[in-house]
Amino acid sequence: PSCLSLSPRCPPALHTCQGLAPCLPEEGQVNTSGPRLLLATLHPASGSSAAMDRIVSALLLSLLLLLQSYGVCGAPPQPRGTLCRTKPTDLVFIIDSSRSVRPQEFEKVKVFVSQVIEGLDVGPNSTRVGVINYASAVKNEFSLKTYQTKAGLLQAVRRIEPLSTGTMTGLAIQFAISRAFSDSEGARVRSPNFNKVAIVVTDGRPQDGVQDVAARARAAGIEIFAIGVGRVDMHTLRQIASQPLDDHVDYVESYSVIEKLTHKFQEAFCVVSDLCATGDHDCEQICISSPGAYKCACKEGFTLNSDGKTCSACSGGSGSALDLVFLIDGSKSVRPENFELVKKFINQIVDSLEVSEKQAQVGLVQYSSSVRQEFPLGQFKNKKDIKAAVKKMAYMEKGTMTGQALKYLIDSSFSIINGARPGVPKVGIVFTDGRSQDYITDAAKKAKDLGFRMFAVGVGNAVEDELREIASEPVAEHYFYTADFRTISKIGKKLQMKICIEEDPCECKSIVKFQTKVEDLINSLQQ
Repeated sequence: PSCLSLSPRCPPALHTCQGLAPCLPEEGQVNTSGPRLLLATLHPASGSSAAMDRIVSALLLSLLLLLQSYGVCGAPPQPRGTLCRTKPTDLVFIIDSSRSVRPQEFEKVKVFVSQVIEGLDVGPNSTRVGVINYASAVKNEFSLKTYQTKAGLLQAVRRIEPLSTGTMTGLAIQFAISRAFSDSEGARVRSPNFNKVAIVVTDGRPQDGVQDVAARARAAGIEIFAIGVGRVDMHTLRQIASQPLDDHVDYVESYSVIEKLTHKFQEAFCVVSDLCATGDHDCEQICISSPGAYKCACKEGFTLNSDGKTCSACSGGSGSALDLVFLIDGSKSVRPENFELVKKFINQIVDSLEVSEKQAQVGLVQYSSSVRQEFPLGQFKNKKDIKAAVKKMAYMEKGTMTGQALKYLIDSSFSIINGARPGVPKVGIVFTDGRSQDYITDAAKKAKDLGFRMFAVGVGNAVEDELREIASEPVAEHYFYTADFRTISKIGKKLQMKICIEEDPCECKSIVKFQTKVEDLINSLQQ
């Protein structure tokens, strides 16, 4: 996907490079931006279908760009702003390739490293990048002065091979301090104009001490991020990371998820951001950027509402009839504090609806080892009562029977006896944070065969293959994933734009969403 946006010379059929590092344009085709340290330790994980996802996303992006070229409702397409610029940085990746790391898992980390590099402005006066590979010994793959273009760096990352011995994490950090960040290796003199950062990715306990050497690295001005994978020792991560720990310690269960942290580090390195281009705004239709700020506008045929963010179509039509049911995972893995975030996520969607007997109706079902209807469609006639009922919802805290919950949605939630209206579009939003403990295929297929429009939202350890199985076609528009519960509000904003059934444009303001889709997909491809 990066190749698609960076260089037409890269053959489309090779842009995922057989699931390894991204395909690379020729040296000098890409212009990219004191010291940052990335420490990566691997843990065995299963493969993923990321390559196929990227191909689908790329094809969908092409179609949406084609549609966008004609404009919507007579309005011309809106130009995008410039993307985030990164502060000049000396960045050193330290990759753990100990014997616990299988070859395919090492390739996953190389993909992650490549994606972080792609988000940087690389050059002699902007960001310089080096890579250290370590196990029982330390190997300097290339130093900060070796490559001055993004293309050269990405090609060098692809050539890295694992060492497959022990795990001397402390030794690797010391090597970075004493040599990788030295003047002779291309590091710049410590200055407020340059960043120093360490990103540690580890799956277990190191065979040497890390606390003292990490403290020396931080004292030398290196900001350290710590990412744990699989059977990681969280205490070790906290010893390594900078303060505040909430911002500098992350955990992922497998390497199929590690790529999803790329966006976090791209944002961490960003200093001058076009908020419209990066998607960090609340505008429903058009975002107009200014330095460090933005304002919202509407397309032709729409007017800006009093909130300064949303738009109303035509003469102010208030929306189509809709029966919407939330199917919420209340299993013990969610945890009470995250369950409160899920309730806020639900109410965020409710806020976007026009609730009444003739317009939107909302139902809520929670599931764990069993299924419990919190309230049926039509029980509450306004947003205030719905949101109050959501806030009162008690956490079940047991297993994860997603298949049983989907069957309940089909047999009960969308039945007339539970408030569903004949002839009214049915929308289901399934929220889960883990693998289902029962079979979901038949129920997921039946829901879609019955004409229900199904959205799948996954957080943390959710299985993306299951999310795609639940989601309606086109799948890319109907399933969402985030590694962190704290970011589900961003998914909520996207869902607000999609759940409306697109009929009369005077009744459904979300019909005008082509640019939003394109921006979301471009952001996805960049990540």
